[in-house]
Amino acid sequence: MRLPFFYGWVIVVVTFVTMAIGVNARTAFSLFFPPIVDEFGWERGVTAGAFSFGFVVSAAVSPLIGRLMDRYGPRGVMELGVALMAGGLLLAPLTSQPWHLYLTIGVMVGAGSVCLGYSGQSLFLPNWFIRRRGLAMGLAFAGVGIGSVTLLPWVQLMIEQTGWRTACTAMGIMVLIVLAPINLLLRKRPEDIGLLPDGDAAPTATSAKPVSNIVDPVWAATDWTLRRALRTARFWWISSGYFCGLYVWYAVQVHQTKYLLDIGFSPTVGVWALGVVSLLGIPGQIWLGHLSDRVGREWIWAVSCLGFAICFAALIALKFYPTLLLVYLMILAQGALGYGLTSIMGAVVLEIFQGKQYGSIFGTIMLAALAGGAAGPWFTGFLYDLTGNYTIAFAIGIAVSVLSAVAIWQASPRKVRAVAGQMHTAFKPT
Repeated sequence: MRLPFFYGWVIVVVTFVTMAIGVNARTAFSLFFPPIVDEFGWERGVTAGAFSFGFVVSAAVSPLIGRLMDRYGPRGVMELGVALMAGGLLLAPLTSQPWHLYLTIGVMVGAGSVCLGYSGQSLFLPNWFIRRRGLAMGLAFAGVGIGSVTLLPWVQLMIEQTGWRTACTAMGIMVLIVLAPINLLLRKRPEDIGLLPDGDAAPTATSAKPVSNIVDPVWAATDWTLRRALRTARFWWISSGYFCGLYVWYAVQVHQTKYLLDIGFSPTVGVWALGVVSLLGIPGQIWLGHLSDRVGREWIWAVSCLGFAICFAALIALKFYPTLLLVYLMILAQGALGYGLTSIMGAVVLEIFQGKQYGSIFGTIMLAALAGGAAGPWFTGFLYDLTGNYTIAFAIGIAVSVLSAVAIWQASPRKVRAVAGQMHTAFKPT
């Protein structure tokens, strides 16, 4: 039965809901953290280590998730993620020893979040769109921001009224009863159900030949396996760009609140700043994703990196001029510009290494990206301990932002496949 609209938009809606719940179910650990410490009296480092350990697990299983996507498709991977995350959240309230938390929140929720989060969704969503790929991914990933401003306040209220165990159980039930059924609607690519990307009609004998977006026919015709990709400079440029991109993302996300408190701002400003960044990320991801379909992925990656560079510069300036105006600038640059990275992460890799093993290639690249996400907060904290302030660490953040932009320009997806807005310049009539 044909729908009155393109089925790809159903995929976008399912991804939006999955991201809103799945990503924020993991983020909710930051809300469970204080009552867990108060209840058990464990050291903060030991308790918080469960979340950090989850990051390590996420990085370790990322290549495996890519392989599973290549073999079983999105329904199998997403349902596995639902089972792992829901199981972890439902078992976590039984915690009585630190290792229980590491197993549930760390291993199970951490592994489930790879399936349900940015990595897993980027393995199949780009297949459904070509001309509007950036817009579709921006809309889908905006679910994270919507979830953060709706679900997390609800979780906090439940913690205050009924305790962290009940709130954790409620999140597990929500993951199970909402995400398990809707992810059965997923398909890996439009061709699996007789459709074409963007909802285009199948060509007929009399219809005009569709315009190809391929710029480099030799590269595009290559059967890209993970082994072949690993032997290319483009693979390592993308890996470097993604490592640096998540380095700066998590370096500022983890340290900005404590920094604002250190230089004299109230806790209210610190918490408000973190929340508004996520809120601004919603229109930022959508707009920059759409714009990437017009001007190219490299430009938008560079603009997002510029956002993080401005953010770090504003943080440095705040030490000398602690004004709310600079706080507003830091928030705007980070949320509206910096968060645009996520809307094109899948598109960059697909447009260079499209093929049957795209999942394995993307999953391996995300191993480098997640390593950057782990390195950013740690190295920033290490530099603070070494120097007694954040100035050098934030200056390095600016440099890493520039390196990330340069790396994606060197990977140059525009030289393999053109975005819709550049089709007229990529191909010249003969």
